Amino acid sequence: MAAIVNAATSAFQSPDAKKEEFRQYLEKSGVIDALTKVLVGLYEEPEKPANALDFIKLTLGAPTGVDVEQLKAENEQLRTKCTDLEAKLDEVNKKLEELTPKEES
Repeated sequence: MAAIVNAATSAFQSPDAKKEEFRQYLEKSGVIDALTKVLVGLYEEPEKPANALDFIKLTLGAPTGVDVEQLKAENEQLRTKCTDLEAKLDEVNKKLEELTPKEES
């Protein structure tokens, strides 16, 4: 019975409790430290960049000027091609098995 009550109450956490849980998650995973370092770097930059968001992305290691939609489409094409090639390979292996004489023991 206590487990049911605990499950029910945890489903109805207050917004503050959820925010605190999320903050702890970000802290444990190092996100807060990484963002703090990037923002301090931007603050200390003598020549402020024209695009602060690009500066943050570059500092965190994200590539810029990349068309994400194009990469997704290319990825999908390559996955389809890979699936087709795997099917052809299976077919060829089956034909090879049929043509290879089996040894009798």
